[in-house]
Amino acid sequence: MTKIVVGLSGGVDSSVSAYLLKQQGYDVTGVFMQNWEGDDDEYCTIKEDSMDAIAVADVLGIDIEIVNFAHEYKDRVFNYFLTEYQNGRTPNPDILCNSEIKFKSFLDYSISLGAEYIATGHYVDKTTLTNGQETLIKAEDHNKDQSYFLYRLNQQQINKSIFPLGKLIKPEVRKIAASLNLPNATKKDSTGICFIGERPFREFLQKYMPIKSGKMVTPEGKIVGEHQGLMFYTIGQRKGLGIGGQGEPWFVANKNLTTNELIVVQGHDHQLLYTYSLNANQLSFALGTIPPDGKYTAKTRYRTQDASCEVFKTGEDEIKVVFDEPQWAVTPGQSVVIYDGINCLGGGIIK
Repeated sequence: MTKIVVGLSGGVDSSVSAYLLKQQGYDVTGVFMQNWEGDDDEYCTIKEDSMDAIAVADVLGIDIEIVNFAHEYKDRVFNYFLTEYQNGRTPNPDILCNSEIKFKSFLDYSISLGAEYIATGHYVDKTTLTNGQETLIKAEDHNKDQSYFLYRLNQQQINKSIFPLGKLIKPEVRKIAASLNLPNATKKDSTGICFIGERPFREFLQKYMPIKSGKMVTPEGKIVGEHQGLMFYTIGQRKGLGIGGQGEPWFVANKNLTTNELIVVQGHDHQLLYTYSLNANQLSFALGTIPPDGKYTAKTRYRTQDASCEVFKTGEDEIKVVFDEPQWAVTPGQSVVIYDGINCLGGGIIK
């Protein structure tokens, strides 16, 4: 019997994944990953989630372990998170957590237990190409597809992973959970990253980084307000600027680290909020090489439609992406992910 270890998060998706794999005849073991610990655990749902995972394992009749990857998380993900904010960028730690923790530390641990594969509750699928290599493809449920967050997985990680929910839509998953009377069948989907939890974002960041307020200015240099620290703002941000009563809403358009100024503009459709092209580095492509120059589609953030574009290799670790239509609020530090149809090819970090 093939041994597989499932990352049980305490949520409904990974729970149903474990059930489906057991039904398919796998020898299933669950692992709950603890990726954060500190003096502020009250903001994180680790205790509640771990209890839910244990309860699910009991219903399914599988063994479960709680494994602590907090050291690896702080070393490989959290330190990067802080460095990016210090450099005025807006990182996506969930993407790095997937490639470095869930599909690296967790994968290595599972193999040490004798597992041939790991599985998670991600909405994504994979396919084998004619050359024998594998690549991620979009999930059947395009509204839940999470290939954007998994684009940094390499061949070994993809080969050793199974994604049971790739061909299911979310309502079907909920229905399966309800039919099994799983204790988390109606549990709300988790959002955000564990170490921030429900606390105010500014309160969290200022524990780790020095705060330096400065001027909010228009592109013409007119002072319209004061920011609380450039790290607290991201391109396209509207809420929390504290500028009102002057016509159209204000949005963050840029940051000037040299002068410590936040550049703001009025109106969602202001030209400075749009761009036709971007450069990206820190590249990661599933097939190990940058795709040939040509036409593709791309996302610059998770909740956007794929946009038609051309991709050009500009260096050993850099690409240029030129869009057919201008893209709104392209943000340095976020990821651009390249697709060829439903195939997720990979991508990089927006410079």
